[in-house]
Amino acid sequence: MPPNAQAGAQSVSDSLIAAASAAADAGQSPTKLQEDSTGVLFECDVETTDGGLVKDITVMKKAEKRRLKLVWRNIIAFGYLHLAALYGAYLMVASAKWQTCILAYFLYVVSGLGITAGAHRLWAHRSYKAKWPLRVILVIFNTIAFQDAAYHWARDHRVHHKYSETDADPHNATRGFFFSHVGWLLCKRHPEVKAKGKGVDLSDLRADPILMFQKKYYMILMPIACFIIPTVVPMYAWGESFMNAWFVATMFRWCFILNVTWLVNSAAHKFGGRPYDKFINPSENISVAILAFGEGWHNYHHVFPWDYKTAEFGKYSLNFTTAFIDFFAKIGWAYDLKTVSTDIIKKRVKRTGDGTHATWGWGDVDQPKEEIGDAVITHKKSE
Repeated sequence: MPPNAQAGAQSVSDSLIAAASAAADAGQSPTKLQEDSTGVLFECDVETTDGGLVKDITVMKKAEKRRLKLVWRNIIAFGYLHLAALYGAYLMVASAKWQTCILAYFLYVVSGLGITAGAHRLWAHRSYKAKWPLRVILVIFNTIAFQDAAYHWARDHRVHHKYSETDADPHNATRGFFFSHVGWLLCKRHPEVKAKGKGVDLSDLRADPILMFQKKYYMILMPIACFIIPTVVPMYAWGESFMNAWFVATMFRWCFILNVTWLVNSAAHKFGGRPYDKFINPSENISVAILAFGEGWHNYHHVFPWDYKTAEFGKYSLNFTTAFIDFFAKIGWAYDLKTVSTDIIKKRVKRTGDGTHATWGWGDVDQPKEEIGDAVITHKKSE
């Protein structure tokens, strides 16, 4: 048990119990799945009063030494994509029309929201609920992003949180920066990823007809949304050349949003403070937060993954996805937004934080007395 951990009223994951039948079919015991988990997924998974697990997970974070089986089809495809994106970056400043550049940026934003507000915060974590018009919008945005169907994205992400930084984690950060960034897509998955994935409850995803429609017709919808429309629109709407349309609005834009998403798995698992839990790798990374519309506050997110803000604070300039969700909450399309109480956050910061949690400013009740005493105050007002 981590230092000062207190057992809560609920010590067994409801989400794993709900998946018991699927786990049995896959030859996985629900008890075994619970024992192997290194993180929480939903608020019902917590075992301590401050949102954590009772066990010591530090001894479980590892990667089996094994020879990776490369998938050359993916290596060639991603190799071409990045070369095409570099050429697209050149064309962006050399010959592409400004309308094409604006379109590329617009598609980056909407496809990013399809991942952050859709696949991630809505479907993977159930951190809020959405009425069907918003779910349709998010499915369209998500299809433009082309990071697999939202159903599969959410499934893999749930496994990532439940078994973070173990062999069951699809992009296990203990294998290094490159593997967690893109390397995991260039080789065959560890058998544990599939085994543990079969034991994660996905019944809520299967109950969403909009999500299932996308999953069923993904290989038709995705090429149209991600490749054909972004290439054809500039050519016919403002007379852009095929080369500029393909390499700027399509290849560069797709490559950029892919790498932004991957940075959450790599950079935000390596660089930054850990004010909420110093025993896990996910970190607070402001650069990733800006690029990924608020997904860089990763230490907080792995501690409290059911918070719809994925951060303690909801500053819109560093968390555009929160602004997006709040807007639709105001018009009634998003509802039941979940967040974490200040009291629970403070308890967790004091128990497992690394000491970098910021106070709101001078005079904060949590500001250390020695910090106040050692402060240098200039230009004091004369009495």
